[in-house]
Parts: sequence; structure tokens; C-alpha cells
Amino acid sequence: MRDLRISVTDRCNLRCRYCMPAERFGRDHRFLPDDAVLTDDEIVRLAGIFVGLGTHKLRITGGEPLLRAGLPQLVARLTSRLPADGDLALTTNGTLLQKLAPRLRDAGLHRVTISLDALDPDIFSRLGGTSLEPKRVLAGINAALSAGLGVKINTVVKRDVNESQVVPLAKLAHDLHVPIRFIEFMDVGTTNGWNHHHVVPSAELIARLAEHFDLAKVHQPDLSETARRYHHTEAPESAEVGFISSVSEPFCRDCTRARLSADGKFFTCLFASGGHDLRSLLRIGADDAALTRTITGIWNARGDRYSEQRAHATPGDRHDKPEMSYIGG
Repeated sequence: MRDLRISVTDRCNLRCRYCMPAERFGRDHRFLPDDAVLTDDEIVRLAGIFVGLGTHKLRITGGEPLLRAGLPQLVARLTSRLPADGDLALTTNGTLLQKLAPRLRDAGLHRVTISLDALDPDIFSRLGGTSLEPKRVLAGINAALSAGLGVKINTVVKRDVNESQVVPLAKLAHDLHVPIRFIEFMDVGTTNGWNHHHVVPSAELIARLAEHFDLAKVHQPDLSETARRYHHTEAPESAEVGFISSVSEPFCRDCTRARLSADGKFFTCLFASGGHDLRSLLRIGADDAALTRTITGIWNARGDRYSEQRAHATPGDRHDKPEMSYIGG
């Protein structure tokens, strides 16, 4: 358990088709009430316990985490919990990043991963369920780079939707000298209309990009890395292309990631059917020793390997999963 992803809100200002489709997350959707969401004190306390168990990477997620009030202050407190070689990152859609990037960097944030699924305004709008344009995200990327934050771009690729954007996005990342990750469309949650036809296997994307770039595979001794990485032979090493192939090449057996939902549920897998309630333990006064025992017992008993099992599922099989906006990516 080396990585903890902490969702700080289930709310978002976009309605991406693969995460929060507008017809299911409309104006009348009931998000978590404020008193159900973990407080800053509760998040910091739990993060400290996870760090004590060996976690050295914390990632702030959502929903859209930049919607949480006082986020720079929370970042500063989480930074203080990490060891000297620890890493604090944040995943965001980038639309609110232009103003916040300097404050987040000053608070101690190291890196941001920015979701960008298209450069074409029409495709961006259709896939993101928004009237905003990609130039808003590009402004956020530039602001993060100017502030001294590490930047990585994430792109979910969905067949017959944004395949045409793969090469332009790879060229953008190449020119900015930042890494980009192309992610196979996954069946996270139950509302995004997933089926296997919509998945573009990473092998297909690699072949497509090889027609435009000279790519060389990066040696990766750390088996827990989720992306297969390539670098441009004519560009700085920072200009990497990676592929996250959870559908076509599952990596369950090497996963070191735990997840904490905004309301304090502990998940041992992105596809887990349920989480373990840590918020209740916090609020009835459990001490750190009791929380440590609980977390350790849950982690040591895990048997998650849904991505491996998916390939053998039959059409009638049902596996309820939490929504991406609730658990974090």
C-alpha cells in the first residue's frame, strides 16, 4: 500500500460521458451533504495513519477537487504529513487551475495530472458535457507549468468519439515537454454506458502513434506502475507517452493503490463493490491504534482482481461499482 488517492468532493463542474453523464447527474442529483464529507482534520489524520503504514504517495482527487473550499490549506497540511521523499499530487480537469496553480505550489503541491480528452472544441464539449472550451484547460496547463508544478496529461480514449484527437494531443504534450497518458475507457461505476466496443486497446494506439513519432519503450523496474511508458527519441525524457491498459492488459496483481472517498470510505480497488467506513470510527472517537488495525486488516484481506475477471464475465453477470466521481480516479 504505497499510494493513497483521497477524494475531497464528489462534485464536479463538468459532465464527462465516461464519468458523470448529464442525464444521470442533472440539476436534481443529490450530492453528499456537507456533514457527510470528511473535514480537513479528518483527512489529515487518516493520511498520517496511511503514511505510517508505508504510503509515500498521496493524490488529491474528486469529483473536481478544486471545487473544495480552502484546498491550498489542506495541501499544506498534507505536505507536512509526508516523509522527505514523499509525493503529493492532484488530479483535476484543469478548468479552475489558472488562478489556483501558484497558491497550490506555494502550499507544497508537487504535481498535477490534468484531464484533457480533446483539443477540438466540439468534441471536447460533447465528451465533457460542457459549454467550456479546451483553451480553458490549456490555460490551466500553462499556469501550472509557470508555477513550477510538474504536469501530466490524462486522456480517456473512447472509440468513435475522440480517437481523432490522439495524435494532436500527443503532439501538444511533445511540444510542451510533458508526459501524456492514454487510458482505455473503463467500466467504472454503472452509469457511463460502458461496453467493450467503445474500448480502443492500447496496442492500437501505440501503432497509430508510431506512424508519427519515433518512440522507444522505457525500462520500468517498478511493477506497480500502471502505465506502459515510451519516450520520444528526439525529445527530452519528460516528453513521454504512456498507456494505461486496464481492460486489454490488467495489472491487478501489482497494484499498490488504496482509495479514500469523500465521505470516508476506504476502498482497496477502483472497481470494488463497496468501501469500508472509516468516518464512523473517526467520529466515535477511535484512536490511531484502532484505525491502524482496521486499515491493516482490510488491506491484508483484499482479493481484488476485477480487471482480470472482466474478460471472463458473461452478459448476465452483475457487479455494482461506485461511480468514478465518488471514489476518485
